[in-house]
This record gives sequence, structure tokens and C-alpha cells, in this order.
Amino acid sequence: MHTESTSGRDESIHATTASTDGRVDFLLTLAHALHSAGTASHRLEEIMALAAERLGLPSQFFSTPTSFFASFGPQDTQRTYLLRVQPGDTDLGRLTRLEKIAGDVLGGRCSPSEGVQAIEGVQSATPPYGPLATTLAFAAASGAAALFLGGGWPEVLHGTGVGGFIGLLALATSYRPSIGRVFEPVAAFGAALALGAAGVLVGGVSVPLATLAGLIVLSPGYSLTTAMSELSTRHLSSGTARLSGAFMVFLGIGFGVALGTRLAGTIFGAPPQVTPVPMPSWAIWGAILVAASAFTVLLRAELRDLGWITLSGVLAFLGARVGASALGPELGMFLGALGVGVGSNVYSHVTGRPASVPLVPGVLMLVPGSIGFRSVLSLLDREVVSGVDTAFQMVLVATALVAGLLVANVIVSERHLDHRP
Repeated sequence: MHTESTSGRDESIHATTASTDGRVDFLLTLAHALHSAGTASHRLEEIMALAAERLGLPSQFFSTPTSFFASFGPQDTQRTYLLRVQPGDTDLGRLTRLEKIAGDVLGGRCSPSEGVQAIEGVQSATPPYGPLATTLAFAAASGAAALFLGGGWPEVLHGTGVGGFIGLLALATSYRPSIGRVFEPVAAFGAALALGAAGVLVGGVSVPLATLAGLIVLSPGYSLTTAMSELSTRHLSSGTARLSGAFMVFLGIGFGVALGTRLAGTIFGAPPQVTPVPMPSWAIWGAILVAASAFTVLLRAELRDLGWITLSGVLAFLGARVGASALGPELGMFLGALGVGVGSNVYSHVTGRPASVPLVPGVLMLVPGSIGFRSVLSLLDREVVSGVDTAFQMVLVATALVAGLLVANVIVSERHLDHRP
């Protein structure tokens, strides 16, 4: 009994020492920063467990999209911390700098206290791209999506205009945070109303395709894929919460489009049905470059990564095309995700930088957001059979994507934080 009491006292002293020498403060600051930069829950828990192990701290971590729990010390003398956080947009530049700081601390190149100061500097840094570049990136992403979806020049131009409008509305949310609570429905309503009017007054444009392309920047397809990945790795709480969030975004977009379309029809009449004339096949390569440039800005990646992001987009496109011809359009996404996942992990090992830099843009080329949007619209139009069928197709595509990414991590393992090439 005396030995156990002495051991417990020593462990308690060890936990107190960890708090005073900056290790706990560093881990909590790192967790909050990584979460706000868009790190998935399962990846965040893995990073924090490795970091705590390298720093010599017994620990347990639990992450959800809106909270993070951290416990340090042996079970009978644990000290638990709760961080209340908000789901953040993916910031690849910030993730790169944060992982470098974490690697420096774990590798002994700087102290935990110095690591905290460095993280605070990253958190307070100004965004790398200004309002104009961000708005243009929204427009470019929607224009490229119109071409990917088989649209011609009219659909590309109208989709680009809608993307620019959404970019301006997103800029307004930084001045009026209350707009952010209804951002997706308001943006979808404005886009549907404008395109419904353009379909009648200007003509020559496929309004459904232009609407889908314009709103692609709002689609939570990547959140859906992340949720499926978390569920596949047994992070059930986080995966369920993220999946519910993606579903609510789809509903908001669908409601906004339905309301905008109905109002446009009442004021201007129903737009004529137009069959889009696809652009030449070579134009797809230009669209990939445009999309890669747009994602570089929207995801706040560093400009030097543009080439890698473009290569990831090419791998995604070629893998999806080959996979579709071999396995079908839904399961074919498996090969696209596999190629992007393997390439991203190789990039990470070679450069010593996060695999998410090329991975996230590559997956965005594949995510089933447009399918989910179509499913919601079908349900709102009371086409239940079509809506359920499309929703099942969306889940199948998301499952194929997640399977490809998981197999890619088996073929080429993920890089550890303190690994240097």
C-alpha cells in the first residue's frame, strides 16, 4: 500500500510538472489550432496521441466537430480539459505551418513554450489572399465545375457569375456574422432567382446545369466524405455529427433553390428547356488548371503548392475516368481516390509537408456534392423514388472515395509529424 501511495504521488507530481513546463499548454494550443484549421477528428486524435507520447505524457483525447477533450496523467489522477471549438474551414497553409511547428517541438528543435508562441503567431497572421482574389476564386471554381458537368460557354459564363455572387456574399459574412447562419439558403435563393430570370430574359442557357455549377462551391461534399471516413475508422460520434451537418447544408441549399426557382417562375415565367452543348474535350485540361488555382486560394494553400495541387487534380480526373470505364461511374471513384491518396502520401514523405496539401483539392475534384444536391431537389419536387435513388448513389460514391483513401494509407503509410525528408 505504501508503494502504491508513493507511486501515485510521484505520478501526480509528474502531471503537475508537465503543466508548469509548458507541455500541456503546447498540446492544448496545438489541438485548438489544428481543429480550427479543418483537421478531421480521427486525424486530430492521431496527431495529438503521437505528440503526447513523444513528450512523455500519458494522455487520452476525444474530438468532435464542436469540442475537444484532453486528459493527462494516469487514470486515477487525470486532469481533464475541455476546449469548445467551432468547425473551421480547411486552411492548408496554416496546417502546413502548424505541423512544422509540432515537428520542431517533438524533434527537440524548440521548446514547448516556444512552440506555443509560434502557434499563436500562425493563428494571428493575416489571410494570404485578399477579398478580390477570394471572390475571383469562387467564380473560377464554379465556372470550371460547369465545364466538368458537361456545360458549354453559356453555362460556364452563368456559373461563373453565380460563383462570383457567392464569393461576394461570403465576403459580407466577415462584416455581418449573422449572415453566416443563413449563408447557404440565401446564396442558393439568390442564385436560383438570378439564373431563372436569365433563362427567360437572356435565353440559351441550361438553367439547372448552371445552377448546379454555380452552387458547387457551397456543397458540403468534402464534409460528407470526411464524415464517412470518420465512421469507417470507428469515430462514430464525430462522423455522425459531421454527417448530420452536411445533410442540413444540403437541405438549406435545396430550400433556397426551390424558393428562388418558384419566385423566378412567378415573376418571369418558366425558362425554356435548353440542352447544353459540351465544350471540346481538350478544354477539360484548362478547367483542371483553373480549378486547381481556385482551390489554392479558397483553401489558403501556399502558391508554391499550385503545381502539386494541379497534379493531384490530374490524378483524380484520370483515375476517375479509368475507374469509371472499369468499375462503373460510382465505384470508379475508388481508383481516383486511390491515386490521389497514394500520390499525397508520397508527396508528404518526399517534402516533409502535410499530405492534406494535395489530398484535399484532389478529393474535392471527386466528392459527390452535386449528386447530393440533385437528391435534395428531387425530394423537394416530391419525386421520392428518384430522390432516394440519387441519395443512395451519393452514399455509394462517398463510400468508394473513403475506401480508396483508406487503401492508399495501407499502400503508402502516412508521415509522422517529426519526420524530415
